[in-house]
Amino acid sequence: MQRTELPNMFYGAKRTIFQNAALLRKNMTLAEKKLWERLCKNQLGVRFKAQHPIDIFIVDFYCHPHRLVIEIDGKIHLSQKDYDEGRTAELERFDIAVLRFTNEEILHDIDRVVEKIKMHLKQNPC
Repeated sequence: MQRTELPNMFYGAKRTIFQNAALLRKNMTLAEKKLWERLCKNQLGVRFKAQHPIDIFIVDFYCHPHRLVIEIDGKIHLSQKDYDEGRTAELERFDIAVLRFTNEEILHDIDRVVEKIKMHLKQNPC
């Protein structure tokens, strides 16, 4: 699907969401830091933003041209599956794809995680 015009990359996020995102960028988890080391500086050929505001949410990583969110799920996510599913559905309403990985996947098999991201980017060109 080729897009000719992309919407604003923040989808109407309010100032407080931007402030909270800045705090989260300063306090990334170990898994977030490890994945960010592989996503930053266009290493995959596209720009990702860390702790990015979208509407009422702050997503872990976002690539606007590909409309791709990457979320990292820690142990807390085991008890909030309904919330995560609803959040994903809301993001998909904006025609944004969501890839989810666990902390363990990132900490123990980062190469496989990066390959899955690359595959998604290749299969869903902007």
